[in-house]
Amino acid sequence: MSIGNMLKKYFNKHAETGEKHWDETLRTHYYKTSKDKAMAMLENNFKNSAEFEINAISAEHGELSVVYKKGKKAFIVATVIMVRPYNTAIDFSVTTESLLPIDFGYSTKLINQLYSQVNRELPLIK
Repeated sequence: MSIGNMLKKYFNKHAETGEKHWDETLRTHYYKTSKDKAMAMLENNFKNSAEFEINAISAEHGELSVVYKKGKKAFIVATVIMVRPYNTAIDFSVTTESLLPIDFGYSTKLINQLYSQVNRELPLIK
């Protein structure tokens, strides 16, 4: 990890996952499930938590937009894509709402919390 990437990680207010991300913790996670089951699990987790408020759900596009209300407010977009049967990718994009243009890595921490929650519910493909 270069110094520039490290600075970008902490002095930015947006983080998102990707297949070939330079930070291993922000790489796309793949799960042994169908798109519908993954969407239902995410929707259920967000609905049953007081920390989150679902903004919109697009099942045909595999996207959920959510507002995180605890602590610093953040806007989250979860994307679910079925790569092949029982191989589904889940990506997150998080933007922290703040007066400053930086969040000191808060959005990255939130993505890691979301992935750890999903990892408890769905079988991860390594």
